[in-house]
Amino acid sequence: MRLRFGLALLPLVLATGLGAETAATELAPAFAAEEGNSSPFAFAKSGAKAARAAVADTAGAKVIGGEIAAEGAWPWQVALLVGGTPVGTDTQFCGGSLVMDEWVLTAAHCVHWKGDDGTFADLLPQDIEVLVGTNELSPGRGDLIEVEAVFKHPSYVGTQFDFDIALVKLARAPMVPYQTIEVPDGEFGDILNKQGVTTVVTGWGLQEGAMPSPELRQAQIQILDRDLCNNAMMEARAEDAAGGFTYAAQTLGVAEQDAYAIWDELVARAPLPVSENMICSGTFEGGKTSCNGDSGGPLVVPLDDGSYIQAGIVSWGLTATTGKGCEETALFSAYTNISKFVPWLNQVIAANP
Repeated sequence: MRLRFGLALLPLVLATGLGAETAATELAPAFAAEEGNSSPFAFAKSGAKAARAAVADTAGAKVIGGEIAAEGAWPWQVALLVGGTPVGTDTQFCGGSLVMDEWVLTAAHCVHWKGDDGTFADLLPQDIEVLVGTNELSPGRGDLIEVEAVFKHPSYVGTQFDFDIALVKLARAPMVPYQTIEVPDGEFGDILNKQGVTTVVTGWGLQEGAMPSPELRQAQIQILDRDLCNNAMMEARAEDAAGGFTYAAQTLGVAEQDAYAIWDELVARAPLPVSENMICSGTFEGGKTSCNGDSGGPLVVPLDDGSYIQAGIVSWGLTATTGKGCEETALFSAYTNISKFVPWLNQVIAANP
């Protein structure tokens, strides 16, 4: 008799529209790893990013559902490029934001990656250059600045997604017009991280059909409840796992009652994909989110006075069912919740004047 596992173990709140089928793909950092590269830096340095751009039917890296940002918009946005290479879409591997004149906030997975020997290490300062003061990835635009130091969060592990935050210290302040962006403290961060709060994600990357675009793009999305995002993903994972578990229980002759108890324990022990250090943001209708190439870029919230504050850092999304690129119909992506890390940011900056 086939065991029947009703997935009421982790009930999905269907009224939200976050159907489990939208989360049935695997998690992946917000860059394309389908070429076998272990990081966005390796992907760009190897030439695979340029090669993928030539394949018209490959999912692209972009701010999905976005539009080209106006010149001068988002003046804190920067691009991380492979050091010593020409400015362009093929050598840009991550985004970032200026939080002080010489300090860039980005994702840890942008600067900490697995080398050929299988071990993880931080990128060296000379591996990176930062383009400031332009929305266009073209030679002669903006100010290309060398890096003095790289600091990833000490709790970040390259094989996981939590604590995905890093600081990059520039060798000098930019010599072109720019602005810095403020980040919220813990109390204000809790206020911002509420369902329905409007957010804007910005980044560079490829367009539909993997056609490269040098223009910065923007998309307006909203904060989604963390529990709803977790429920959707956990139900999808449980559906994927139930068949194999049923087969194992039958093969081993486990009694149905015992199998249910083991299943409950197994699901209860599974880690939630969207941790308290993350923000879930997207849309209920889908089709607007961050994607490959946007890693490390800012998720900002517009305030009543017309200014902006950076709530999140582009961290991870869902891999497309084809295994190539991101899931372009995904309802949400995950962003590092900066407000959880303000003490660490202050500590690093104070210790490295």
